Order: sequence, then C-alpha cells, then structure tokens
Amino acid sequence: MSFASTPVTRTLVLGLVASSVAVSLFDVKHYFYISVGTHILRYHQVWRFLIYQLCYTNSSEVLFAAMSLYNMRAIEQLWGSRKYASFIAVTALFTAIIPPFLLTAVLRPLSLGRFEYLPAGPTPIIFAILAQYHAMIPHVYKYRVALSTAAPGNDDSMGLTFSDKSTRYLIALQLALFQLPGSLLGAAVGWVVGYSWRNELIPARLTRWRVPGWVVGLRSQKRNRGFEEMRRRLEGEGSGSGSSTGAASGLQQPADSDNRRRTMGQQLMDEVRGAF
Repeated sequence: MSFASTPVTRTLVLGLVASSVAVSLFDVKHYFYISVGTHILRYHQVWRFLIYQLCYTNSSEVLFAAMSLYNMRAIEQLWGSRKYASFIAVTALFTAIIPPFLLTAVLRPLSLGRFEYLPAGPTPIIFAILAQYHAMIPHVYKYRVALSTAAPGNDDSMGLTFSDKSTRYLIALQLALFQLPGSLLGAAVGWVVGYSWRNELIPARLTRWRVPGWVVGLRSQKRNRGFEEMRRRLEGEGSGSGSSTGAASGLQQPADSDNRRRTMGQQLMDEVRGAF
C-alpha cells in the first residue's frame, strides 16, 4: 500500500494537491473554470482550455481525485511509467479540447444558454484512466447486498451484486456528480477517450508516441546500472590482478591446513621450545 514503482502516480497526486492548495491560497480560482458565455464568446479566453484541468477548486474534489488516482496505480505498474505518462499526456490533449468544444458548439445552443459551465479539475483524465482500470484489472471477489430480509434464494433480483472494485468506481463517480452537469460531461468524454485509446480508434502515431525517458527517470536508472556494472567489473579485475601479482612475486598463500596462521600462544610456545 504505497507509491512503490509508480513515480507518475505519485507526481500526479502530489501535484494535484499542491496546485489546488496554491490556487486557494493565492485566490486565483476564477482563472481555472470555464463559463462559455463570458470567457469564450465574450472575452475569447481560449487559453482556459489548457489550464482548466490543472487543479480543483474545492477540497472534496481534491480528496476524491487523489484517492482515485492512488487506487488506479496498478495501471502504471502494468504498463510501466513511460507508457502511463504518455497515455496521460495524449489524453490531456484530447480532454482539453473536446469538452469545451462540445459545451460551446453543441450543448449550450441546445440548452438555450443554460448549460455553459465547465468546472475545473482533471476529472476527464481520471475517467480515461478509469476506463483502462475497468478493462484491465479483474475483480478478486464479489458480494451481494440483500434488499429484503427473506431467506436467500436463487433470484438475482433480491439483491445487488458488487465486487472489490465497486468502491473505486463509487469514489470516481463522486467526481462526475460534484458539479453537474459540467462534471458529468468531462467524465463522459474522458471515459470515451480512454476506451478509444484502448480500441485503437485514436491515430496510431499518438498511441505509439512515448515521452522522453528522462521525464520518468529512466536515464538516471540506466546510469546507475552502468555505474554498478563498472564497479563489478573493476572489482573483478582487482581481484584477478591481486592473485596474479601474488603469484608473480612468489607470495602464495599456503594451501595446507597445518601451515595456517598460528595464534599468539602457539608462537610463544615455539619461542620457549627454541630457547631450550
């Protein structure tokens, strides 16, 4: 139960918490949500598309988002940090554009201007990861919650069946329901983008692209392995040269057990015997 072997997940959780606390301390929350009528159509602040996923604006969303990212760290362990970071980068690109575009061009006109608010936070990215978690991670066990006090039978309608993954889905579902309907739009788009990646509906050039190795610390790991191999090689050469030097100088270690190094008491007894 830790962030072992998941540096990307650790960075996401710590970065999300730090950025959300920072925008609250500096009172700049109003820069991170999107109101289509005011920010996009009137003031043309398209740059909000790029930053609205960087943080949340309330502590409840931060808590549930951090828990969701931590619960889904198994995806990084299965994929590796480099592929996981690449997936998040590509997903963030799509989710930065698609939800605001749908809100501006489709949903706001259809709702006669009532639906124009998109809340801040990486909810679309989290649901894209959740789509991978749903497809890749099997459940360990299932359990049923009875809806009546009657004796258990074979009728499935008498209870609800859950699995060990259900609590993770419920935690993520809270993010989709916090600020309806904008949060639900972001969650739906993220889920679709996640499954589009998995089903190869996204261009192959993007799904095969990988972030540079130094982003996830691969270069330092290779450097450490190189130093370790060099150290072992030098130790091997040192031990080999030490044995060859001893052989060349004639200082060989005695092999017979009787010629082993004697203790101080044995040496004193030899001296006494030699005196007589």
